[in-house]
Amino acid sequence: MSNELSGKVAAVTGAASGIGLASAQMMLEAGATVVFVDRDGAALKAVTEKLGEKALPLVIDLLDPESCASLLSGVMELAGRIDILHCNAGSYIGGDLVEVTDPAAIDRMLNLNVNAVMKNVHNVIPQMIAQGCGDIIVTSSVAGHTAVPWEPVYSASKWAMTSFVQTMRRQLNKHGIRVGSVSPGPVVSALLADWPEENLRKAKENGALIEPSDIAEAILFMLSRPRTVTIRDVVILPSNFDI
Repeated sequence: MSNELSGKVAAVTGAASGIGLASAQMMLEAGATVVFVDRDGAALKAVTEKLGEKALPLVIDLLDPESCASLLSGVMELAGRIDILHCNAGSYIGGDLVEVTDPAAIDRMLNLNVNAVMKNVHNVIPQMIAQGCGDIIVTSSVAGHTAVPWEPVYSASKWAMTSFVQTMRRQLNKHGIRVGSVSPGPVVSALLADWPEENLRKAKENGALIEPSDIAEAILFMLSRPRTVTIRDVVILPSNFDI
């Protein structure tokens, strides 16, 4: 067990499963106290009870404005400070735009992938500025670096995050706050349930998928660099992923 994050308090959104869970677990193993943020209270309870007293559950529905705004106050009540925010929660819409049968799904995805991230960062930065130090990491995607033709809505949301991360990095570095993103290719997670079936089949056959733990390791690397070093974006691809 490492101690790179000993004494730190981290908050991870979407922490009940997938990349969020892997990230939160790895931060715990590195010595941090971790607030697991998710809307699924039962899943949070089941996860955190297994991980010990430094794993703290915080139920928040990021699509509910009042609940979303309670992130900082909830973390402060549970842990007393916040050193790391990993904005990980997100959703996915794939396929041709004309095939989206529920236009409201576009609103929900953009609200979660874009608006909630901006709100969460807006919520915590006054506290981090007061502390004079902090780390903010956003789960983006390789789809935020190249136009993926089978996911125009999702790709657009991640391009927005690429811009947001780079602008906030420039705004906050003078306060001792590092801002970066991790941009995976296809990860074995619940998001793949909405992939076009043919694309998912090909990815599995070709070994073009990576595990959430691969992303968590990159996040720990970013967080454990000297304060004079900022890893602004890490793109992580399966070796056989052709994009």
